[in-house]
Amino acid sequence: MNKIINLPFIFRSFIKKITLFLFFMSLTLHAQIDKVEPPFWYAGMQNPELQVLLYGKDIAQYQVTASNGIKITNVKRTENPNYIFVTIDTKKVGATDFVFTFKSNKKETLTQKYSLKKRREKSAQRKSFDSSDMMYLLMPDRFANGNRNNDSQNSTQEKYNRDLPGGRHGGDIEGIIKNLDYISSVGATAIWSTPLCEDNDAAYSYHTYGQSDVYKIDPRYGTNEDYARLAAEMHKRDMKLVMDYVTNHWGIEHWMMKELPTKEWINHFDSYTQTNHKRTVIHDTNASEIDKKIAIDGWFVPTMPDLNLKNPLTLKYLIQNAIWWIEYADLDGFRVDTYNYSDPKGIATWTKSITDEYPNFNIVGEVWMQSQAQMAYWQKDSKIAAIQNYNSYLPSVMDFTLYEAATKVFSEDEGSWEKGIMKLYDNFSNDFLYPNTNNMLIFVENHDTNRINQTYGNDIRKYKMAMTVLATVRGIPQLYYGSEIGMAGDKNKGDADIRQDFPGGWEGDPNNAFVKEGRTPGQSEYFDFTSKLFNWRKAKKVIHSGKMTHYIPENNTYVYFRYNAEETIMVLLNNSNETKTIKTDRFKENRKNFKTGKDVISELTFDITNEIIIEPKSVLILELK
Repeated sequence: MNKIINLPFIFRSFIKKITLFLFFMSLTLHAQIDKVEPPFWYAGMQNPELQVLLYGKDIAQYQVTASNGIKITNVKRTENPNYIFVTIDTKKVGATDFVFTFKSNKKETLTQKYSLKKRREKSAQRKSFDSSDMMYLLMPDRFANGNRNNDSQNSTQEKYNRDLPGGRHGGDIEGIIKNLDYISSVGATAIWSTPLCEDNDAAYSYHTYGQSDVYKIDPRYGTNEDYARLAAEMHKRDMKLVMDYVTNHWGIEHWMMKELPTKEWINHFDSYTQTNHKRTVIHDTNASEIDKKIAIDGWFVPTMPDLNLKNPLTLKYLIQNAIWWIEYADLDGFRVDTYNYSDPKGIATWTKSITDEYPNFNIVGEVWMQSQAQMAYWQKDSKIAAIQNYNSYLPSVMDFTLYEAATKVFSEDEGSWEKGIMKLYDNFSNDFLYPNTNNMLIFVENHDTNRINQTYGNDIRKYKMAMTVLATVRGIPQLYYGSEIGMAGDKNKGDADIRQDFPGGWEGDPNNAFVKEGRTPGQSEYFDFTSKLFNWRKAKKVIHSGKMTHYIPENNTYVYFRYNAEETIMVLLNNSNETKTIKTDRFKENRKNFKTGKDVISELTFDITNEIIIEPKSVLILELK
């Protein structure tokens, strides 16, 4: 994630003011309840303990009881009298409504209704995304505007301004729902949307990573009900919804930042301190303690307070918020932003709490590291991390080293020991480090990187090579919205350039790439290839779970096989600018007695018994017969 933006410096004296506010706040006014989080809960959860946050003037000065036999096991008060954390035991309690009653020494009484709702059938056993899926990453504000009525809202500071590259452009949940059939037609079976919860920053709020209310969908995107409807519409199409969850930070406009529940809710220093971004210090046995502290506790930017996962109240809040969204919206997975910026023990507890509740639930973490060993450290049951007695419990990591290789390799026309297609071979040769290579998110771009079509100058041959790799190697491929129609964008011009509006997502757009007849010939060439490739992949168990054997590249060509007991796929990439003749005797252990191979894209049949001729900068995906 890259969210560094040019906003005014606002951290100065923030913590001091909050602390003074907590200590000198008046305690004389009558209590009232303004916030209850979670707003409701579900019966029959694996962990029966529920921590309910109640916020209101002087609420901590009251004694609390619960009706209907609900047992209160703990009441936690902090230095802020306007918060109280009430823990109840939901074990052996079915779906029910009950009442919290607050009584003061002055015999004043206040009540708050609360509900435990019935869970969906087999909710705990819900399936999640896996290597059979292709994940489509989109930014809702830039994808499609399905409801013009929510473009601007009185409750949020930043208003609609499509003329401003970094402004709010009006894309929303309704726009996603209206184009689900298009996304499915590309070959996608899952959607990862960047965050949808409210971000009430005054500017640059369209990426929504600076959330101001994590129980509420941003009204410019729609409502909580709209988000649940998105999941329902996707499930009708056998698609999966993956929420982008942020454990490391909130936005400075979050309602709690105006009045912290406790000083320890966030990480802080004597003066504003930004993270050093050097997450290697977490496993570095030679690292200094101050470097570790700044890496983990430092803020991402001045407008994103760093959440303190070492604080049990904060950690429990985040665990319950994540589970609440899974139950409420019927989610199929999480992508976790800046996963290893958080306290290592805290983030591991957060992850394990969710997967304990949902054993099949997949969570992929953004672990932007520069080597396979560093990334493998963060995957669940890593033998590398076990050396330090650590387990993140994170099922999946994003394969950033493959991304780094794939954005360079296809411009290196001359192969060598370290250059050209050898970069891909070397990347996969380190797969032994990972506990589960099939459960890694693989990609060649995302919302924080240069667009792949920009990187390769809209050379569709190179795009096809990159997509072929994503579609045929181990892992879960992720496609960034618009690349399938040739969209480009230069990060050097700012993040807005890599997050442009999808053509046809707005009424009056001159080009509507959502429909076949609206695409230009160039867009159609990109789309037709991408759609055919990933729709083919949908049914290929040999790709989803088959084994891989690859051969050392020669003359900047790379050959690998995916195989299982039923099927064998042979993939050939010619990364040179010359036609190559590839002798097939070398591949006997995988070629076996197969005689021919049918190319998935061209549907031409090739004789593989002696040699295969492959054009410059091209690929062949052969189903062997």
